[in-house]
Amino acid sequence: METAGIAVKGGVNGSMYFGKAQDLVTPGLDDLYQQHAAMVFRTALRVTGNPADAEDVLQTVFLRILDHQLQLNPVSLAEQYLRRAATNASIDLLRRKTKRAESEFEDSHKYGSKENTLLLKERLRRALANQPPENAELFVMCYLVGCSYDELAEQYKVERGTIASRLHRIRAAIRKDLGE
Repeated sequence: METAGIAVKGGVNGSMYFGKAQDLVTPGLDDLYQQHAAMVFRTALRVTGNPADAEDVLQTVFLRILDHQLQLNPVSLAEQYLRRAATNASIDLLRRKTKRAESEFEDSHKYGSKENTLLLKERLRRALANQPPENAELFVMCYLVGCSYDELAEQYKVERGTIASRLHRIRAAIRKDLGE
């Protein structure tokens, strides 16, 4: 791993650390990053729609692992954990941005235009930010990440029908937020 001089705030006492990246890496973190960074970035990009925000989420997810010295065992659960962590961190980022937003959108664009598509994506992101975290996560995992109802039922340890009914209610709430 190539190391560079870095400054990281965090750790047990919140102090600043100045040193080389290799000094911060817990055993296996480098391998975990190499194996899953692209997936974490893609997941975050699907949710945020912005590469810079996705990079922030990627950093946040792995810094949280480092800060809390998490050990993801068994390794087969690492991908699930990291995907959920990326989704949650992305939703948190969207919530913070929504609180800071200063202007409302105008609905004066024609349907099908590139501007309208971007507008709808941004409106969807804001609607997701208004949902309870577990609902936003479920919606993202199904419709943006592409998990099947069966996969979600297994991951959340509930029946497939429960996933279907929750998603139906979440879609209705999002439609209401979007004014449809």
